[in-house]
Amino acid sequence: MFGIGSTELLVILVVALIVIGPSKLPDLMKTLGKGMAEFRRMSTDVKSTLEAEVDRADREQKQAEAKKQLYPETAETPDAAKPAQAQAAAPVSKEAPGA
Repeated sequence: MFGIGSTELLVILVVALIVIGPSKLPDLMKTLGKGMAEFRRMSTDVKSTLEAEVDRADREQKQAEAKKQLYPETAETPDAAKPAQAQAAAPVSKEAPGA
């Protein structure tokens, strides 16, 4: 727990008892406990949110890679497709090749 041993914790509690007094010590401990619980809850929420975002990004990346593998023709750049488009758009001669 925070790198504090039992002896150090006992010394801290004795000093707190002397400084704060026995009447206010239970209220202070209750407030401190609530604060620690809230801190843990918030850190857990942040951790789960970050993990969800990382998982979402990984899932999107895997989907993009799978899409490239399934549909490689859509992965072509427009510059690479221009020669094929030009050839397809060339006029076709109506004459027979041997005429």
